[in-house]
Amino acid sequence: MFTKTVEPETPFKKNEIVKSTIDLPGVPQGTVGKVKVINGFTWTRYWVFFDNGVDMGQLDANDLVRPQHWDYFFEQKELAAERALAAAEAAANGTEATDAGAGAAAAADPNDPLARIRALVPLHLLERSAAARARMGG
Repeated sequence: MFTKTVEPETPFKKNEIVKSTIDLPGVPQGTVGKVKVINGFTWTRYWVFFDNGVDMGQLDANDLVRPQHWDYFFEQKELAAERALAAAEAAANGTEATDAGAGAAAAADPNDPLARIRALVPLHLLERSAAARARMGG
């Protein structure tokens, strides 16, 4: 049978194998563990039993990643840091970070699933849409 492709943003399931993305008390970054309990309605938290014998609860999805998405997680984290740095530099220079700059950054992202679709929309329509959103206060 065909297997279902699991996206990085898909919530974890019980007994799924995960890795810690940050250093936790008693758990170094990259330690493998297994999700044992999932709780929460608006904020999903996970109890994970790690291979080094430490059991931790109240872990957010940002603290965990599937082993097959390990590299992708850190690539996306690095891209987000670069975008934040560019926005901070633009704010420090007194200029506004434009949507065109964000679009260029998104187009440069090789993992962006919508990059192909964004490339089909003419730039003047994107600018017109951004101006309309600015007029509406959004």
